[in-house]
Amino acid sequence: MALNYDYIIAGSGLSGLSLLYRLLKLESLSKKNILVIDSMKKSKNDRTWCYWEKEPGPFESIVCHQWNALQFFSPQVAKEFEMKDYRYKMIQSGDFYDHVLDFVKGFPNVKFVQEKIIEILEEGEEAKVKTDKGSYLADFIFNSTSLFFPKMGEENTLLQHFLGWYIRTEQPIFNPKVGTLMDFTLAQTHGTTFMYVLPTSENVALVEYTLFTERVLKEEEYKEALKSYIKDKLGISNYEIIHSEFGVIPMSLAKFPSHLGKDKRIINIGTAGGYTKPSTGYTFQFVQKHVGKIVDQLIRNEPPIVVPSFRERMFEWYDRTLLDVLLTKSMTGEEIFSSLFKRVDPERILAFLANESGFWEEFKIRNSVPLFPFMYSGIKQLMGLGKK
Repeated sequence: MALNYDYIIAGSGLSGLSLLYRLLKLESLSKKNILVIDSMKKSKNDRTWCYWEKEPGPFESIVCHQWNALQFFSPQVAKEFEMKDYRYKMIQSGDFYDHVLDFVKGFPNVKFVQEKIIEILEEGEEAKVKTDKGSYLADFIFNSTSLFFPKMGEENTLLQHFLGWYIRTEQPIFNPKVGTLMDFTLAQTHGTTFMYVLPTSENVALVEYTLFTERVLKEEEYKEALKSYIKDKLGISNYEIIHSEFGVIPMSLAKFPSHLGKDKRIINIGTAGGYTKPSTGYTFQFVQKHVGKIVDQLIRNEPPIVVPSFRERMFEWYDRTLLDVLLTKSMTGEEIFSSLFKRVDPERILAFLANESGFWEEFKIRNSVPLFPFMYSGIKQLMGLGKK
């Protein structure tokens, strides 16, 4: 017999635990019976999330470092800029998991089970999760698993893939007040290719080799690129790798369903719901905004279906247009971002990429890149935006 809950959260990664945390922070929702299902317990520090925001966010207490100055480099542009409105922030996944799970300990109405999810479906007026060990029912299921991912392939999807090394040097080499957002002064043989350099102290920095391409590389290729950059560009010969992380994020034109079922009781969150930004792969802040809207709906005792506003649809169109330009190879990523950073105030670019810019800013951004490739991709995506 299936056990009943108010909410089931399928997947305990970034989006699932962010939603759980936000639910429990509110008195009116904190007593709901909630089940969290995942095949493994999240505790490993395997991801670094970086994002920018203006005000302190819900996870401000675990921000391990932030920068108010950033750099951008390419063969055409070298720019360092101070930010007035935004701060670029870093959170490590291990700190995030510990913070949320420690907070959850005070809520006996929340249960975790480690089981493999086989199926999620509607059943009558409820939604059901079937696992390898049993079945569970709830009023709503919030899914962040890949069960309902659309078809993705080289024709509609680029992969953002990266290997990052936290390195420690003997001598104080880095400036922890300035981060390198993108350094495109690398061979662009595979496609869009750049480095992040994010110092957290004078002796420690995250150096990350990142690509937007159709396929991942061999492990040794990432390592060789990092070794070469650290030696030749940063001028560092002696260092220790204190932490390493690898990841792959889909940047796709495929339509990720926001909800499923006749009664809309299965709600997709995180990447499963399309909340990985298609044009950049940024996820952290878009997840926070989405789960915040879900919680607002539940507070009002309304179904947790988030309907995109006109402005959000506009930003979706911008994203899909930029990604289509990259997919069709009308322009390279290095050419696009160099053009933007050469002609536009960098902080306005950050506002645009955060879906927080105004119409005038967007007008200037549109006019800073070549007309034809973006017009062609823009029309193509506008015609297909409403299609499933």
